[in-house]
Amino acid sequence: MADVFRAKAARDGCIIRRRLRDIDRYVGRAAFLSELERRGFQAVENAGQLVIFCNREPLRRVL
Repeated sequence: MADVFRAKAARDGCIIRRRLRDIDRYVGRAAFLSELERRGFQAVENAGQLVIFCNREPLRRVL
C-alpha cells in the first residue's frame, strides 16, 4: 500500500488508478479504503478499476 501513495502523482495531489483485483490481492479492499479515508482522499470504481483522487478537493460529476 505504501508504494501506491509514494507514487509521484499521489504525492503531487493528482490522480492514480489501480486494478481492484490487485488491491484485493496485495492489501485487501477494506484496508485500502480505510487508508484512503484516513488521508481524506476519494475514489470512484468503474470496470474493475479504482480511480483515486489524491487530494481533498470536492468531486463534481459533469455529465
